[in-house]
Amino acid sequence: MAKRRYSLTEDKIKKWIKEGRGSGQLKEYKPWLTIHDVPSIGNSSRLKGWKTSRIHHFLSNVEKNYFFLLEWSDIVLDIREQYPLNREETLRIAEKLNIPHPMDNSVLTVMTTDFLITVKGNGKSKSIARTIKPASELEKERVIEKLEIERVFWEEKNVDWAIVTDMDIPKEFAKNVSWLHNFYQLPGKDDHATALLFLKYLKNFRESPIKVVEVCTLFDEEYSLEFGSSINFFKHLLAKKFIELDMNQKINLPTLQVSQMKIHEQEDQNELYSS
Repeated sequence: MAKRRYSLTEDKIKKWIKEGRGSGQLKEYKPWLTIHDVPSIGNSSRLKGWKTSRIHHFLSNVEKNYFFLLEWSDIVLDIREQYPLNREETLRIAEKLNIPHPMDNSVLTVMTTDFLITVKGNGKSKSIARTIKPASELEKERVIEKLEIERVFWEEKNVDWAIVTDMDIPKEFAKNVSWLHNFYQLPGKDDHATALLFLKYLKNFRESPIKVVEVCTLFDEEYSLEFGSSINFFKHLLAKKFIELDMNQKINLPTLQVSQMKIHEQEDQNELYSS
């Protein structure tokens, strides 16, 4: 039954096209594959994106970790995962290269690129394509064949394409973004105002060796907040980049001192929550 559920059919492809999968941008984009469309091996996941305000679907931990890097980057404007490639074009390329086109249950597979990313630079935007693979997968001949079809597909469209492996992703950086990712937005306007107040409160201690967790405790007590609330505000302000740390180093909250951080001077609430 499970195998039948995940098998590809022409009717399923037509249904997905009708649903608008693989089309749209930002919040309106619908990935070609979701975590419900492939057999789970425990590594698939979903996250709400900072840049797109929609749910993203990841089929591996490596994809999710790369997504964290994209979320943090200031030049990334849009992230479209599981992006479908035109079957007629990939079939033509496969035949030209004398490589068997991927099949599923005797049906020509709709090949996908893991990420189609819109980036800004020099006053305009462009798309780049990135395929995510564990480094060990690149030793397999069939994997290389399918990657070659994908490479030629994007080359013909003059789109920068590259492979990213788990070895290319800074692990501590990805872990740090993962740690604070859920706190980019806060539930209500009162929380936003309190986060701004906490930012000003932190500045009183920036020349002091006091630990961040100690300041959080003081703030919680002074403003009668539930214990631990200020740690969430700290994560939020870090996600919004009003507090800066070296993201390549593990954030060790129990020992982190306020003096080790850069706290921005901007205190305008509209600026803080404009994105």
